Amino acid sequence: MITVNAEGMDFRALNERIRAAGGECAVINCAGQRFLCAGAASGEITAEGVPGNALGAYLNGARITVFGNAQDAVGDTMNDGTITVHGNIGDAAGYAMRGGCIFVKGDAGYRAGIHMKEYREKVSVMVIGGRAGSFLGEYQAGGLIIVFGLNKGEKPIVGNFPCTGMHGGKMILRSDCRDIRFPGQVSVRPAEEADKALIKKYAAEYCRLFGADEAAITDSPFTVITPGSSNPYKRLYVAN
Repeated sequence: MITVNAEGMDFRALNERIRAAGGECAVINCAGQRFLCAGAASGEITAEGVPGNALGAYLNGARITVFGNAQDAVGDTMNDGTITVHGNIGDAAGYAMRGGCIFVKGDAGYRAGIHMKEYREKVSVMVIGGRAGSFLGEYQAGGLIIVFGLNKGEKPIVGNFPCTGMHGGKMILRSDCRDIRFPGQVSVRPAEEADKALIKKYAAEYCRLFGADEAAITDSPFTVITPGSSNPYKRLYVAN
């Protein structure tokens, strides 16, 4: 694996070096370079430091691991592959992602999972180990969002207005959610056996990646949120 020192390098030059390495490289000293590995279809890339906005945008199969935090729009419109962040991420992560997985050890900012999608066997997945900011899963159209809420302190597991406009997919929160207000168009219920199998699957992967305690994660109440309607804005239309 080739090591690329990103110090003083702009994002275009850095991405050219990554492509020249055939997607098999370790990037050190990241300092806000944007579009890291955008559109990458294969390869194993690690990054130390803080990648800039749109890390892994349009990702199409490569695997990216960040040993640090990442800025906004992680996995924007990604189609396949995996992004693993050993830290926190900024706003709008997973925007319109239609496949692949994002695993975050810590917290996510506002509007994570906006308009996530799925189609047949292709299901987008975002697993957040900490807590998420407001508007989580806004306009979610498919896919799966799981938030474990580890080390969140006294704060609620999500901020304000989760699931606004949700019309597809599923969200699972490690909480009884008594302190969270959901919009009227979604269905909110405790996790059932099928849900618990899904939780166990992704908890095991989270613990493998980040060294957490699976039993400590799964031994907790979980709440499942799904759309109550496939057409949440029907009441606003002039005609049916």
